[in-house]
Amino acid sequence: MLTKTIQLWEDRDDARVECYILRNSPEFQTEVKRPAVIVCPGGAYLGTSDREAEPVALRFASAGYHAFVLRYTTYYKEWVRDFQNPPPGNPRSAYPQPLLDLAQTIALVRQHAEEWKVNADQIAVAGFSAGGHLAASLGVHWHESFLNEQLGIANDQLRPNALILGYPLLDYNFMHEDAFSGDDPMKQGLFRLAAQAVFGTPEPSEEQLKARSPVLHVSSNTPPVFMWHTAEDGLVGAQNSLVFASALAKQGIPYELHVFTSGEHGLSLADETTAATPNQINPEAAMWFPLALNWLKKQLNLNFESPS
Repeated sequence: MLTKTIQLWEDRDDARVECYILRNSPEFQTEVKRPAVIVCPGGAYLGTSDREAEPVALRFASAGYHAFVLRYTTYYKEWVRDFQNPPPGNPRSAYPQPLLDLAQTIALVRQHAEEWKVNADQIAVAGFSAGGHLAASLGVHWHESFLNEQLGIANDQLRPNALILGYPLLDYNFMHEDAFSGDDPMKQGLFRLAAQAVFGTPEPSEEQLKARSPVLHVSSNTPPVFMWHTAEDGLVGAQNSLVFASALAKQGIPYELHVFTSGEHGLSLADETTAATPNQINPEAAMWFPLALNWLKKQLNLNFESPS
C-alpha cells in the first residue's frame, strides 16, 4: 500500500487528503483498476474525527478499494469541548469552502486515475455526521455552475458515482428546531458553534438553513445513496435520513436505508476498532459496513478480475 498526504491548496495547510492506495501485485489482479472511496469524517465542522477516518479507510482498503480520507477545512484543528466559551476559530471554514475541498478531492482522484489504477467511474464518497452532510452536499450540487467557476474543473469530473451516509445531517431546519425545542444548553451551544463554522454566524437565517439542507436540493442529478442511522441517535435524529430517503424516492434515485433500533450518535464502524467507550460497540449497527459493501458492488458494477 502506498500512503501519502497531499495538501489540497498551495496557499493553505488546513485541508489535506490522506491517501491509502493499494499496490497491484504481479501475482494477481495485475494492472486492474480498482474502485475508490473518499471518506469524510464527522465533527460538526469544528474538526474531523479520527474515529471516522483511518480505521474506515483501512476497512475499505481491506475490501479492495483505494481509500482517501479528506481532512476538509474546519473551524478548529483540534476538538473543542467547551461549547459555551470556545476560542476563536477559522473563518475559512464557512461554506462553500468544505464543499470546494471535497469537489477538488474527487477531481484529484480522477486526475490521477491512471497513475493510481483507479476506475474513474467507480468513485464513492462516504461521510459520517457532518461529513455525511458534506458528502450529500456534493451529491446534490456537483452539477452546479459555481463549482466549475470557482475550481475551473468540468462538472462531470466532480460527480460522485455513489454516496454512503452514516448518521448524516441532511435537514438544517429540523436540526435547528430539535436543538431549541428543549432546554439543553450543551446541544444549543454546539448548534450555535457549528453554525458559526458552517454559516459564518451562530444564528443563521431560514434562507441559509434551507440553502445548506441537502434534502431540499435532491434532483435527478443526485447519485445513488446508501444511508444508515440509529433510532436512538439523540444528536442528529434519524429523521434526517428518513426525509432524505423520501426526497430520493420522489426523484427515482436508487437508495438503501437502514435504521437500527439502538445506538448512540457517532458509532463509526461500531466495533472495537473505532470504539472510545463500550457504548460505541454495537454488533447490530456494525452490520452497516457489509451491507454497504454489497450495495456498492451492485451500484458500481464492481469487477475485481484482472483484464484478459
